[in-house]
Amino acid sequence: MRTFLSTRGRTLALASVLILLAALLGYVALRAGPLAPVPVTLVTVDSQPIKPALFGIGTVEARFTHKIGPTFAGRIKRVEVQPGDHVTKGQLLGEMDPVDLDDKIGAQEATIKRAEASALAVDAQVQEVSARKAFAEVQAKRYEQLLSARSVSEEGAQAKRQELQIAQASLSAVRANLDASRQELIRARADRDGLMRQRANLRLVSPVDGLVTRRDVDPGTTAVAGQAVVEVVEPASIWISVRFDQQRANGLTARLPAQIVLRSRAGELLAGRVSRIEPHADAVTEEIRAKVEFTQAPKTPPPIGELAEVTVALAAQKAMPVVPNASVQRVDGRLGVWLVEDGSLRFAPVKTGASDLEGRVQILQGLSGGERVVVYSQKALAASTRIKVVARIVGKAS
Repeated sequence: MRTFLSTRGRTLALASVLILLAALLGYVALRAGPLAPVPVTLVTVDSQPIKPALFGIGTVEARFTHKIGPTFAGRIKRVEVQPGDHVTKGQLLGEMDPVDLDDKIGAQEATIKRAEASALAVDAQVQEVSARKAFAEVQAKRYEQLLSARSVSEEGAQAKRQELQIAQASLSAVRANLDASRQELIRARADRDGLMRQRANLRLVSPVDGLVTRRDVDPGTTAVAGQAVVEVVEPASIWISVRFDQQRANGLTARLPAQIVLRSRAGELLAGRVSRIEPHADAVTEEIRAKVEFTQAPKTPPPIGELAEVTVALAAQKAMPVVPNASVQRVDGRLGVWLVEDGSLRFAPVKTGASDLEGRVQILQGLSGGERVVVYSQKALAASTRIKVVARIVGKAS
């Protein structure tokens, strides 16, 4: 009997300990374990107007870029500038090696002089033949008069007529030679002028006041026709080529104010405005392109190709239900927010509109105002999740 009581006592003690442990485990599971309430922060949906803004990433470009190089293949003789140099209109940037071009110009000058001498000689012949023709005309006329008075024979008058015809034919021939000599002179001068223009094109000259951004060829290198040796941009024409999300670009128009932050000048806000919206969009990235110019050009122009962050302020929107961006979640492919109703969660699909730089987004459909919406949660939520409302979650913005 005593052994039975002792065994029963130990069993009751062990059962009590197990019950206590189970209760402790249940308490821990409900308070700190996987079944514990998930801390969340809430916000009450309010209707208010917002000033939406677009954010995009762009690159520095120049509206006017001048790529200066030779018009025909040749070797670079010298380059006078380096990237970063400021140049003026008409300034010499470099020069091509003329090779034998100067000799060709000299030879063409000699050809012109020879053609000029030939033209002068033929012109003298024209004058000579013209004088003979005039004399033959006078003789032929006089003999016609003498023939009428029967002072000369018909054969004598006919001889004078033939002399006049020969003089006229000679004059036509030398005049044709004169025209040919003059055409040859014109051709020689045209060839000389063409060589002179080629010679002038060997001088690489800046067409504008600008900034040298690239030097692609060094002296001694052979460049082909049309190859850029030096690239010059106009600093006043520098702007930002920006890409914006198509879904958020409603209301984006020219002349809207913008803020520009260059990657090399983080923290420095530069004023700008939208210059134009490009008529061609990117179907792959679903972005539209815009050009944003500086309101006042920076004293030190940014490098071409530098990345820049651009924020464009859009027109203010009318009052509508607004929630923080962080409260909008995607669950099972649907966009919506978690509502708290009588301590329980319910996922409400919504349709969003414009957003502003303060992290607020318009709700076009799904909310009417006054609802309590989860902003941040410590874990992913589900309709069956137990929650605990807190003022702030560590690691999340308040």
